[in-house]
Amino acid sequence: MQGTLEQTHSGQRTHPGALEGYDLIGDVHGCGATLGALLERLGYHQRGGVYRHPRRKVIFLGDLIDRGPRIRLAVTIARRMVEAGEAHIVMGNHEANALAYCHRAPVGMGRDWMREHTPRHNRIIKETLEQYRDHPQEWEEALAWFMDIPLFLELDGLRVVHACWDPALIDDLRQEHPDGRIDEDFLAASVVPGTREFRILDRLTRGTHVPLPEGVAIHSGDGFTRRSFRAHFWAHHPRTWGDVVFQPDNLPGDLERRALTEEERARLSYYGPEQPPLFIGHYWCEGIPALPAGNIACLDYSAVKFGRLVAYRWSGEARLDANHFVWIRVPREEETRPQPWEIDFD
Repeated sequence: MQGTLEQTHSGQRTHPGALEGYDLIGDVHGCGATLGALLERLGYHQRGGVYRHPRRKVIFLGDLIDRGPRIRLAVTIARRMVEAGEAHIVMGNHEANALAYCHRAPVGMGRDWMREHTPRHNRIIKETLEQYRDHPQEWEEALAWFMDIPLFLELDGLRVVHACWDPALIDDLRQEHPDGRIDEDFLAASVVPGTREFRILDRLTRGTHVPLPEGVAIHSGDGFTRRSFRAHFWAHHPRTWGDVVFQPDNLPGDLERRALTEEERARLSYYGPEQPPLFIGHYWCEGIPALPAGNIACLDYSAVKFGRLVAYRWSGEARLDANHFVWIRVPREEETRPQPWEIDFD
């Protein structure tokens, strides 16, 4: 692994010198104790309150917050690593949601907050706000840090985005935000459907959703009712819904055989096998980690649903290898006693 990997298009920098590769870590969702255990398994050790490895660095795929029991710990571990140059990170939809939820809407938008405080939105962020309730300054600092997280990373030999790498939208974003970092004006515009900013943030952090027929819904195991399904972006000539569905919930009835309309096909992104290795999270896969394509790895394996917190140890290979996955099963209850990696937490 050559030192050229140290240069990134997002402006995030690491220490110069020999680097064996990156350990990419999927959606943590507040499983902070499990994150510490996974880092230890990967050979990272805490020095000066920061997890470090002599020859490798971490890339977090976003969604550090919401739902899990140790959200503050998860954010602190990742933030300290990034700020010390030991890790990179891309923004997940949950960080984007938190920013919009906690920022007042501009005058004339017709609402109090950029992301309205509906029962559904309140429920999603409930655990995060409760765990930061007695630490308001820490939460404000976390929000300021979230705003500094880029939407994508492109390093020498690999690409990283939370949900979907859409080349046209990423090129569009680069025109005004070459490092992939958005500002408050972009955030405000991104909550208005139909805007350029909405299309970019929605596609990169949430992927493509295909609406279900009227009257049809998916009742997920997490208690949410969904009226669309998540579609992937590596099928070259998809013909049916079953060719692109990418989520653990099955489509109701025989909808997998339903033909994609021309409009639905036109909305899909495409990432071909000739492209550099790409790492994504977001899609809450289940079971033993596997590669959906030879150059794509999804690292979200439903950690907060007592699944697996998953990493991929990338060392420069153009074709990915499922043997490079490393994971820890998330226990039904993360330990409540102080952990070794929490010594310097406060």
